[in-house]
Amino acid sequence: MQLTPNQAERISTSSFLVTGGAGFIGSHIAEFLLAAGAQKVRVLDNMATGHFRNMAPFVNHARFEYINGDIRDITTCNAACKGIDYVLHHAASGSVPDSINDPITTNNINASGFLNMLVSANEAHVKRFIYASSASIFDDGHQTPYAVSKYINELYADVFARLYGIETIGLRYSNVFGQRHDPQSAYAAVIPKFVMQLTKHESPVINVDDEYSHDFIYIENVVQANMLAVCTNEPRAVNQVYNITFEERTSLNQLAKYLRELLSSFDESIARVKIPNAFTQKHNTHPVAFVQKSKKLLGYDPAYSLRAGLLKSAGWYWAYLPRLAEEKKLLKKQPGQYTTTVSLDRQYENNQFL
Repeated sequence: MQLTPNQAERISTSSFLVTGGAGFIGSHIAEFLLAAGAQKVRVLDNMATGHFRNMAPFVNHARFEYINGDIRDITTCNAACKGIDYVLHHAASGSVPDSINDPITTNNINASGFLNMLVSANEAHVKRFIYASSASIFDDGHQTPYAVSKYINELYADVFARLYGIETIGLRYSNVFGQRHDPQSAYAAVIPKFVMQLTKHESPVINVDDEYSHDFIYIENVVQANMLAVCTNEPRAVNQVYNITFEERTSLNQLAKYLRELLSSFDESIARVKIPNAFTQKHNTHPVAFVQKSKKLLGYDPAYSLRAGLLKSAGWYWAYLPRLAEEKKLLKKQPGQYTTTVSLDRQYENNQFL
């Protein structure tokens, strides 16, 4: 994202708290802010799903701070919000299956933890509270504890804006993918799954019941949406919730073909892996003007389609997913005895196929 002079000034004169900043999305936001000259970027993460390797590109930055803590602890939230202008809240339990198996933990993190952060941010007089919501709110009709917890976030944000005057902006992400994508993440989990199958020369497994088209969004589009939420001066843009996607529907069959094409640049034999025949593609019930509100009020203009995002990140998926899978196996065999050795390589982080 190319910042305007006004946006650059806003960031360079402000301090930021990124909760979940050691995670996939949060680490990209923290890195962008530091590169843009932010006065201070503080990350709060308990490493439940985050990784120190995600912070490797900026961990030694002079304006970076890290707090190892949990949003379920209000004292930690109070300390994290002290001296902060903008909160970008991305700490959450993001797994739908986990929410079904353990709804209490999901609620404690996603609902109670969110409320802790809102209270702390309000008491610290932050200028704006930006938070990650989820497209699952309408995708599954509130039929999972995860979706319910995210809907509660939106309700709390609305109440706090009206009662206490704190500015809030919610961002409903669709399936996020890109560099640092955790294969265990709930975001776009089908992409690392297909990558691993293709690298083993196996045909991607597409569930016959999953005939729907899907919305995917590249990580840099997500970073753009967060920066626009930080920098907007439009009064109508605050205290709103926005859908954040590329507004592009893709079948899993087409996704598998994109990945086969790109990964065959590393291993020519992948080009010969068969992709299951396409099913009758059904569309989700998103309206045509799905992101019109985001475009009109925030100025959201995503630069990367699914294929363009995969072009930028295929090298990373190729280089790191097998290593992360091996790391997971070692952790299962030797719990508590294995320290990750996977490091970030900028060659693959920014790899583009030109």
